[in-house]
Amino acid sequence: MVSIVVSIHVIVCVTICVIILLQQGKGAEVGAVFGGSSQTVFGASGAGNALTKTTWALATIFFATSIFLALASARRVTGSIFDRPFSSAPASSVMPSSKQAPKNAAPAAPAPAGATTPASSK
Repeated sequence: MVSIVVSIHVIVCVTICVIILLQQGKGAEVGAVFGGSSQTVFGASGAGNALTKTTWALATIFFATSIFLALASARRVTGSIFDRPFSSAPASSVMPSSKQAPKNAAPAAPAPAGATTPASSK
């Protein structure tokens, strides 16, 4: 259902862009877009009424699909990242099982304070 509404939404978006670009500007006539300068391109009623009504209808459909998609996406959210405690995950779950130290191994002892590493002895 959501994919159908998304496709309708995209089609309406493209169509409304084209219809708005076809509308009459301050100095140009709609017929000039198609190469002619006649005012009777869209019939005796003129271009303003047909394009204005189409724009209003497409804008209504656009707003309806926008609201539907916003409500549909809000229903999909099941939780928030803020619902979990800050450090609830144990450290062993972060590392893959192949990289974990054996359970019975003793931790490595720190290096003595005066010891030098092979790279620093040069």
